[in-house]
Amino acid sequence: MAPKKETPSLPLSCRTREEVKNTPPQYQEDILRTTIIRRFDVEVGTCACCGRQVQGRHPLQTSDSLRVGEVQIGPEALSMAAVLNKELGPSHARTARVLELGYGLKWSRSGICRALERLGNLAAPTYRQLQESLRQSPVVWLDDTGWRVAARPRNLRVLLSEQVTVYAIEPHRGYAEAAAILGEDYAGFPVHDGARCFHGFEQAFHQSCLEHPIRRCRETIRMASPAAAQLPGRSRPCLQQSLRLRDRYQQGEVSPHGLAVATGRMEAQLDRLLSRHFRCPDNQRLAKHLRHEQPHLLTFLRCPGLHATDNFAGRAIRLMAMARKTRGGNRTANGARTQQILAS
Repeated sequence: MAPKKETPSLPLSCRTREEVKNTPPQYQEDILRTTIIRRFDVEVGTCACCGRQVQGRHPLQTSDSLRVGEVQIGPEALSMAAVLNKELGPSHARTARVLELGYGLKWSRSGICRALERLGNLAAPTYRQLQESLRQSPVVWLDDTGWRVAARPRNLRVLLSEQVTVYAIEPHRGYAEAAAILGEDYAGFPVHDGARCFHGFEQAFHQSCLEHPIRRCRETIRMASPAAAQLPGRSRPCLQQSLRLRDRYQQGEVSPHGLAVATGRMEAQLDRLLSRHFRCPDNQRLAKHLRHEQPHLLTFLRCPGLHATDNFAGRAIRLMAMARKTRGGNRTANGARTQQILAS
């Protein structure tokens, strides 16, 4: 006899009205903890001509060692360790802990460190190709922040286009270090925060980030007296108006001729504003900064389609800044080299 179907428990007042109207589906996504162990039977022989020992190699092998290092980590696990450590920020010890908890893969932190260094050596030619690609890019975003190598201060620089991102850990924050990657004869459009080291590219058409002077004007207005707030109070609306003009042009509300005329008027307005003499030290510093950046503030209006800020680079360097806060940088120069190669 077929087993009787059990009736769902319902209140007494509802049992007479029990009715199945539909069967909605429910889905669940889960992770299967699977570790694959591959065995490679390597044929070893001796060359009949020179007498040297030769052995075969499978494409999935990560090492040729057969005795001391006969147990190797596969390419998928090595790639995951590189993503965890170089992109997401966990240390070598925490990366090993994630792999052990998630996949049952026991791996020491020193083993992860050495494996990532070997992976960085293999990826070094690709890193150089990324640098060559940057030199051919019409637009490059640049930004930098602090870093540490062996507890000593270093500079972390990011250079990126729409397809390529390159990180570089350098001993100094200067033009020579940036030119070593981008080339001294770069003639494209570098978008940056206005640092003086970036202005060494004399053949380029610079665009200084508009967000930095707007933020600086806003902070000066909040902290300064009413008399000292005159310069930032007049500069910020002019810079914000340039962004609105760009948006109107992109929406088709302003013609190319109207854009050129309005850009000339904004430049003349900034000239008149910065030609004055200021007594307040805060205004003097702000005016000096704006005079230095003035030729490069409105490049995005003269070249429609160019970004007005370096937020693109800021988002790229934020990931490395998070890793710096959790790990503090690199302990050795080889670790810094591996960091910049694998993070790019």
